[in-house]
Formats: sequence, structure tokens, C-alpha cells
Amino acid sequence: MVLTTIQGLPIGNFSFTAFQLNGFSSLGEWRRFLFIPYFLLILLCAVANSILIFLIITRRALHSPMFVLIGVMAVMDLLMPIFVVPNMLLSFLFDWNQISLVGCLMQIFWVQFFGTFQSTLLLWMSLDRFFAICRPLSYHKHMQITSFLKFVIAPIIRNLLVNITLVSLAGKLHFCMKNEIDHCFCEHMGLVQLACEDTTLNNILGLSGPFIITTADFIFITVSYAIIFTSVMKSGKSSWKAINTCITHIIVMTFSLVLVLTAFVSYRTRNAFSPNIRVFFSTMYVLFPSCFNPIIYGVRTKEIRLQFLKLFKHVKVLAQ
Repeated sequence: MVLTTIQGLPIGNFSFTAFQLNGFSSLGEWRRFLFIPYFLLILLCAVANSILIFLIITRRALHSPMFVLIGVMAVMDLLMPIFVVPNMLLSFLFDWNQISLVGCLMQIFWVQFFGTFQSTLLLWMSLDRFFAICRPLSYHKHMQITSFLKFVIAPIIRNLLVNITLVSLAGKLHFCMKNEIDHCFCEHMGLVQLACEDTTLNNILGLSGPFIITTADFIFITVSYAIIFTSVMKSGKSSWKAINTCITHIIVMTFSLVLVLTAFVSYRTRNAFSPNIRVFFSTMYVLFPSCFNPIIYGVRTKEIRLQFLKLFKHVKVLAQ
């Protein structure tokens, strides 16, 4: 949809306040069948994360700092798709593709905030493992809430400032060229590209934001695990059991980074990806980690696995 004057030029003082989300529109009538896989994924996400949160809250054996951080990750994984997937499902079923500018900006903020918060949580988990393995005698001292806050406050303020700045600058733009976004939800660069004014600052911040947060966290995580593995190798084979949780964190981090970088690069560089493939990777960035993080932790973490089996046996007895 394009608004023009009689001479065919855009109206400069007009700005769209509603947008059309056209992700997967090329599929035509087949688009509505996407409801099934995406509904199953959000259902898996809700069930898996809810069980993990329930176990960590109710089981005293899982009240250590490491499991509390895993529980916070599960809360983030549960909340992140809520701001995106319900609208997608309604869009697939009923073609409700319109979203207001305010709703679009809120989606951008919450998706990016939860996305960056996931990398920050992985940073905190790496610090937990660092103190547990490399500084075991002072572990409880460092992991007390009052002591650990110094590692919490600065990253949270950084994440908030970066994301608030990105969304605020995007909200000040004028969108007078068209109001169609080739996506299933609002993505920062997808919205900025519709502006009819200079967006250099938005583009620079949009590109630098992930590097300020995700790349910085990844560097600190890499350094932490390098020190941990070096310490374990020097201490002998008996300590290898202690890094099993580290390997689980690395698996989760790898899945998340691959999806984030693929979605990020596909929208910001020239490539051979079709529009449907780009949209698919972006939706998987929101959904895939949220669905499979609790499963990975449940399968690979012995304490969580044992508590889940106890819960399953208890439910089975009650059902008989």
C-alpha cells in the first residue's frame, strides 16, 4: 500500500500508524497450514518450560544458584514467544495481518530484550561454573545475591539502554512510503526500511546493538570456559565430571548463536535466501531455543532428570 499525491510523490508529512505483516504470503492458501507446526512448537515450549520451572520452584534439591539461573532461563524462554507467536497463529488462520505502530515497537523491544537477555543469562551461568570449578572454596561467597548483583546490574542496564534506544529512534521515524513488512512479526530492520527519511543512525545502531551485547557476552563466556577447561585439564580426570553442565551450556549457546547469526545476516546482507527462508529462520530464532533449551537441560542435567522422573512416577501413581 503506497500513499501518494496527485503528482505521484509520497506525502512527506504523513506517517503510517498501522502495518501489514506479509510473512509467508507467497504460499497463498497453503499459508494457513503453518498454524499446525507453529502451534505444536508453542505448545511444546509452554509445557517443557512450565515443567522445568515447576521442578526448580518445588524441589529443594534444585535450589542452588545454577538451577535458579536455569529456571530464569526457562521463564525467559516461556515469555519470549508470547509476544510473537499468538499473533502469528491468528494471522495464519484468519489472515489478521495488521499491527499498530505501538504494537510493532513493543514486539521489537520485547523480542530483542528477551533475546539479548538469553545471552546474558548464559554469561551468568558461565560465571557460576567458573566459581564452582576454579574457585570452589569461595563459591558460596561469590554466588550470594548481594555479591552476585555486581555481575547482574551492569548487563541489565546495558541491555535496557541499547534496546530502548533502538526502539525509541525507530518510533520517531516517518513511514510514508508503504506499510507492508515481509515478516510474521515486527523486526527492527524490517520496520526501519519502510521509513521515508535518513535511517543511517538506525542502521548503525541496529548493526552494532547485537555486537555490543551478544558478542561482548560471547567473548566473556569464551574466556570463562577457556579458564575452566584449562583448570580441569591441569587438575586431572577426576574433575571432568564437574564440567558436564558447562558442556550443556555450550550446546544451548551454540544453538542460539547459530540461529541468531543466521537470522541477523539473512536480513542485513545480500544473499541467496528466499523471503520465506529468511522469515523461517527469524521465527525459529524466537521459537527453537525456547522449545529445546528445557529439553536439553532436562536430558543432560542429572539432578533435573532425576527430579523429573520422580514427578512422573508420582503423577503416574495418582492417575492409577
